Amino acid sequence: MTTSTNTFTATKTWIWQGFPTCYQTQGTNGPAVVLVHGFGASWWHWRKNIPVLAENFRVYAIDLIGFGGSAKPEPGGKINYTLETWGEQLADFCREVVGEPAFLVGNSIGCIVVLQAAVSNPEIALGVALLNCSLRLLHDRKRETLPWSRRFGAPILQKILSIKPVGKFFFNQVAKPKTVRKILLQAYANAEIVTDELVDILTAPAKDPGAVAVFLAFTSYSTGPLAEELLPVLPCPAIILWGTADPWEPVDLGRELANYPQVEKFIPLEGVGHCPQDEAPELVNPILLDWIGERSQLL
Repeated sequence: MTTSTNTFTATKTWIWQGFPTCYQTQGTNGPAVVLVHGFGASWWHWRKNIPVLAENFRVYAIDLIGFGGSAKPEPGGKINYTLETWGEQLADFCREVVGEPAFLVGNSIGCIVVLQAAVSNPEIALGVALLNCSLRLLHDRKRETLPWSRRFGAPILQKILSIKPVGKFFFNQVAKPKTVRKILLQAYANAEIVTDELVDILTAPAKDPGAVAVFLAFTSYSTGPLAEELLPVLPCPAIILWGTADPWEPVDLGRELANYPQVEKFIPLEGVGHCPQDEAPELVNPILLDWIGERSQLL
């Protein structure tokens, strides 16, 4: 890591179901806020948000099990890499580490994790903020709406990757810095944000034992909860931020999530890609500060 490292203290470790879980925390006053990364990322993806939010809130950023600096146990043993598992982990983290109800903020798949945690454990959540929520377009119940090539191509690819030598070879190609940079240049509208530091943040955990198995377990996962199933039963208010230049999660489909009464605001972020907290923190941080501040005054 480069200069961003200077802003943070050493990460902390929490043991969940016998496995070490890595997290970062800053701030001593105000309501608790928990930040949850997307697939393949870690708490470092919030490095531009934590110090700013910590000026007003007690901020926690967790590495979900299987990612970042957290343990990567073999799938199918004690741990199954599903959104329900991560939702359970997040809820336990709020109870055992945070110690009180919190505002939950997620990006991409992390949005489904915070929704799942809040729905299954209403007592832990004061509100949720969703940043470019994963629409899970390859979900079994959504696949029929996709173009023919994606509808049939995805299951075939999943079966091919389930062959261990093939899956391992594929992962090793995807995890190369050059490939990660290409993927990020798709996800980020502003190419200047795709730095060596960012590439390192995403590639370093891929070298850990178990990383291949976690990746392949999740790429074969096409069931579980959807945002449109969780939002109607969400026990707390929500806000949605959406980078309009996201090539993976179309903003027009994202806007449909704003129709649920629990969603107080839908804020499009013009010209921003899939990870607005990292690409445009100057837009995201003030919105989160204002909304969490306003909601905490109403409690």
